[in-house]
Amino acid sequence: MENTYSEKVNQMPRIGDVAPDFEAVTTKGKIKFSEFAKDKWTVMFSHPADFTPVCTTEMSGFAQRKGEFDALNTELIGLSIDSIHAHLGWVQNVRENTGVYFDFPIIADLDMKVSKLYGMLQPNESETAAVRAVFFIDPSKKIRLIMYYPLNVGRNMDEILRALEALQTSDKHKVAMPLDWKKGDKVIVSPPKTLDQLNERIADDSLEKVDWYLAKKEI
Repeated sequence: MENTYSEKVNQMPRIGDVAPDFEAVTTKGKIKFSEFAKDKWTVMFSHPADFTPVCTTEMSGFAQRKGEFDALNTELIGLSIDSIHAHLGWVQNVRENTGVYFDFPIIADLDMKVSKLYGMLQPNESETAAVRAVFFIDPSKKIRLIMYYPLNVGRNMDEILRALEALQTSDKHKVAMPLDWKKGDKVIVSPPKTLDQLNERIADDSLEKVDWYLAKKEI
């Protein structure tokens, strides 16, 4: 019996899930994902097809800013439903024409195994091309944030890097991030959970307090 729409949605990875494991051929050789990027964060992203205009701008964006991901202890890994030969040809074509080199692994997902495993293949958008998905995966291989974009809208590299840094900063300092947070901005401290904590919060002059439940501090 064919799965219902809700059952298909439930099969898609969610925030907090352990990233599904897989083996794949990439432009950097074969990988087993559970062994990839040991002790590092991973940003895994899919694109609809090689040798297409929007995808070329996006992959170039990841490549040009790879040093910023490196500085955040993060490995990049791409994916599309193309052959390894198409990937290699595209990488070389872009390098020859623009000087930009896609120096990170790109998964050749011809059998769509990984795309389906991660919900990158969404039939109402396309049955043969992965949507523009981004998965933020921490060193314990837990999925921490997911972004999905349609085929015709490119991603925002500033937002991807901002979100990654926000996740890492939140983990390190046990804080939350307000609207539009970026590095250097104040962060939100957890609201009090007891009357004693409430009284301590009211008396704490080191915090920027909008009210007792909303307070910020510098880190």
